[in-house]
Amino acid sequence: MTEWPSTRATRVLAALLRIGWTVKRQTGSHRVFARPGWPDVVFPLPDGEEIGPRMLTASRNTRVFAPTTCSLFAL
Repeated sequence: MTEWPSTRATRVLAALLRIGWTVKRQTGSHRVFARPGWPDVVFPLPDGEEIGPRMLTASRNTRVFAPTTCSLFAL
């Protein structure tokens, strides 16, 4: 079981921007985020999409919005 609840992609995007990530490029709903000292991160979800707890947990181990997922809900 995961410690994170389901949430909307909009909330995750806001958290990424708040902690210093910037949108490097966007094609459709796929955004590539950049932050100095970190590898680029792909965020492939449209704003209104719901992200379930299993996806949030799994994202910790990939480069799909992985570097910051652990701290997203602490903000």
